[in-house]
Amino acid sequence: MKKTDLAKSDAKKLMNKMGAKNAAFGAAAGSTAPDRREQRERERALGLVPFAVKLNGDLVQQLRRLSEERGVDLGQLVTELLQKGLSD
Repeated sequence: MKKTDLAKSDAKKLMNKMGAKNAAFGAAAGSTAPDRREQRERERALGLVPFAVKLNGDLVQQLRRLSEERGVDLGQLVTELLQKGLSD
């Protein structure tokens, strides 16, 4: 085996060891929070669809304050306000 091949082999072994340690650490750290894929599946089952919109910063601050006052999630507040506005 050439010297460069030996160095590559050692580097791969080292990377595999580091990856295994980080994977275990990441799995332990993420075990308390729901997996993103699982969360998307739950939201999809509820009929929720991601919908990105660009809004004025002042309007966003008002929405955040209102959601805190009412004690509801920002998404719930926006849904409520949109439904109310569309029904009028």
